[in-house]
Amino acid sequence: MKIDYQALETEQPNPATARIDMCDTLDMLRLINQQDALVARAVERELPNIARAVDMLYGALSGGGSMFYVGAGTSGRLGVLDASECPPTFSAPPEQVQAYIAGGDPALRTAVEGYEDDYGAGYRLAGEIGVTERDVLVGITASGAAAYVLGAAQAARDIGAKTVALVTNQDTRLGEICEVTIAPIVGPEAVLGSTRMKSGTAQKMVLNMLTTGAMIKLGKVYGNLMVDLKASNQKLRERALRIVSMATGADEAAAREALERAGMHAKLAIMLIQTGLDAPQARRVLEAHGGRLREAIAASDLNLTHKKR
Repeated sequence: MKIDYQALETEQPNPATARIDMCDTLDMLRLINQQDALVARAVERELPNIARAVDMLYGALSGGGSMFYVGAGTSGRLGVLDASECPPTFSAPPEQVQAYIAGGDPALRTAVEGYEDDYGAGYRLAGEIGVTERDVLVGITASGAAAYVLGAAQAARDIGAKTVALVTNQDTRLGEICEVTIAPIVGPEAVLGSTRMKSGTAQKMVLNMLTTGAMIKLGKVYGNLMVDLKASNQKLRERALRIVSMATGADEAAAREALERAGMHAKLAIMLIQTGLDAPQARRVLEAHGGRLREAIAASDLNLTHKKR
């Protein structure tokens, strides 16, 4: 599986930063910032492919499937970061969004880059973590050539799962394997080959879109409010209180009382205030509408209108 790394765009020298080592501190940082400014536009060009991936993820998650990130090095760490935020942000079950990195958990803190060359370990991983035909595997690698990620993606295809490639180079091996390819082309890095920079920033932006987009479609957001957050510490409890107040117009005392009746679940507390139902009734209506708060409130209002007639 020979890869011509020197042909990759992310491995090219960047003429804009060729004299960065001769700059004073402020000019050095300006050059890096100018390169970073190119990233958002590169991601913007990939929005149609990102949308395809989000719809694919929504289909899997709404059908009881899971999404799996598999990456190596910086790409793998970014996947783990994104997945780890889904339970507190959206009350997603830990198994719904999972992330794996070549070299395992030790690679999160210490570079063990040689593991990314093990195609067989990546291929075995898909079976070990229980990927099924209901799931989506997202391979993350700037080069699109990390053997570990290629192995995992190929195994997922063989199992019948959907697959997405997130790369920052064109015409990659991973893209050949996967059904959807997201390839924000950010160009040469400010420091040659340091894909933790622009490539990593682009990947982080896309990963945010993938999970946030899928979770919004699953009804985890009301307006732009994080109504399914887990209020597991003081900061999040205060945030839940503000969210309930903003969504309903209730004062702090009323919002706090509703949150306590709802077991600190902001979505349920909003439902209690907006519909006048008790907690068990409100929970049943929410469940009947797949947790979509706007639909549940509308259905409750319609039912109340019919009763008054």
